[in-house]
Amino acid sequence: MNRTSQAGVSRRNFLGLAGLSVTAVAMGASLAGCGSSGSGSGGGAAASADVKLPTYKEFTGITAEFAGNAKGLQAGFLKMPSPVQTVKAPPLKGTVTGLTETFETMSPAMADNPFWQRLNAKLGGTLDLQIAEDVGDGYPAKFATILASDTLPDMMWVPPNQGIPNIGPMLEAKFQDLTKYLSGDAVLEYPNLAALKPDSWKTAVVNGKIWGAPIPSTPFGQVMAGNKSTWAQVGGLTASTADEFFQKAKELTRPNEGKYALEPAYINMLHMITEWLGAPNGWAVNKDRTLTNRYETPQYEAGLEYAAKLFAAGCFYPDANATDISNRIVNGSVAAQVIVGPHNIARYRNLDKNAQTEILIPFGFDGKTKPTYDMGYGTVGFTPFKKTDEGKIRELLALINYLSAPFGSVEYLQKNYGELGKDFTLDPNGNPVMTESGQTDIPGLASALNIMSSPENVIFNPAFPDDTKYIYQQEQKLLEFAWRNPTNGTYSDTNSKVGSKITKIITDKTIDIITGRAKVSDFKDALKRWKDGGGDKIREEYQKALPSDVPVFGA
Repeated sequence: MNRTSQAGVSRRNFLGLAGLSVTAVAMGASLAGCGSSGSGSGGGAAASADVKLPTYKEFTGITAEFAGNAKGLQAGFLKMPSPVQTVKAPPLKGTVTGLTETFETMSPAMADNPFWQRLNAKLGGTLDLQIAEDVGDGYPAKFATILASDTLPDMMWVPPNQGIPNIGPMLEAKFQDLTKYLSGDAVLEYPNLAALKPDSWKTAVVNGKIWGAPIPSTPFGQVMAGNKSTWAQVGGLTASTADEFFQKAKELTRPNEGKYALEPAYINMLHMITEWLGAPNGWAVNKDRTLTNRYETPQYEAGLEYAAKLFAAGCFYPDANATDISNRIVNGSVAAQVIVGPHNIARYRNLDKNAQTEILIPFGFDGKTKPTYDMGYGTVGFTPFKKTDEGKIRELLALINYLSAPFGSVEYLQKNYGELGKDFTLDPNGNPVMTESGQTDIPGLASALNIMSSPENVIFNPAFPDDTKYIYQQEQKLLEFAWRNPTNGTYSDTNSKVGSKITKIITDKTIDIITGRAKVSDFKDALKRWKDGGGDKIREEYQKALPSDVPVFGA
């Protein structure tokens, strides 16, 4: 049984969940004039820059075989440690309701799910969840419908706020300000929440207030991955220049054999290329503290030209709508795919236990340029509470504290694996292996729980310890070139309203250029439309909220 420590979280790139814009329609005029999300003159951005984040107190109850660090390197575990208890008393006094989503096959309902019932017994009450499935617009539609109703559940998972318009008014109108319970040393009453890093908490701050506990995800961003045996044919998934990579890609592309070098996710592949060119992660901070977007850089246009060259050479798999690319990586018919982070190579082991994967480390495009590596957003959102009384707030905080218990804790084991002898057994190395009933009852619910509450991530592949070692080594190499988006943890009112719309202008033209339907010179018009449609205003708002300690790009 190969199971990572982030049940369900690695199944998807959450930053793409822009479909929640339907909430604007469902909420209608009821939020008009509420809060200070306003016109972009400062609103939430200025206030959020000054909020006092929760005090960070690292969990030290267990020791990893491979230590993490403050730069983002994740702790690595070769086996499950002896569980340590982190919560003294059951958190619930009655029933708590919540809305979340699962990225696994739906588990049986509570009445038919012994794992869920045993978890409730440990919690001391009833955790009653509405769970949307990861199909179509399931969660966005459900979120919008429930938000517009008169009866909200106690908790509702909110994905990263870039795709949600009017998030400030929504939170002010419908949810509880938790600042006094979580800011500064107040969070120490909830030790598992205090163990969440400051960078995670920044994403839960809007309008100068803390609205919920964040859900940490891997701090690492996208990487290119490929089948080790496939790339061995051309000397491995490495290159010292873009010309060398191009030659390898051409050699692996043999249409008459049904083999292609690259998946047809053009935007993701372009992202990898612009890293080789040294492009900034989202925005570059200039010496005068102004911001330049990646789209505005010569690296982006050079990346377009190179990606179009790869397309013209036939290196991309021809079906842009293919949904079986991971399987094709395993069987060798596609050589490389962009995945959400280094830890995500577990997806290939889940398809074939013998699958061995390589991760490409960015290289200088011309052999001289210093590449960049884009770190990820670091969370998959936060979980706010509906407006309620003091006692209920404390109960909900205690619940989230339990559900955020770190890897290696008794509570983590209960949440993700259940009860020994019933939901899981132990292999010879002491790692949990789900029973037949556990495989049915747990994955869908554990995914739903982890998407609304989670500890800091670790690397854990119990059936494949060599994968843990490899991921840890590659993360160390990636950190040598790592840059974080300087706007992470800040808020732009204009971006929340029109960011998804104007980004589509860019991505549509980008795909047209890569696939030969437009010229690189046509990109200038799309960029102007992006700037005029809100890009320049977004820049202004981010500049006003830019923390003083964010480094100048390239310095």
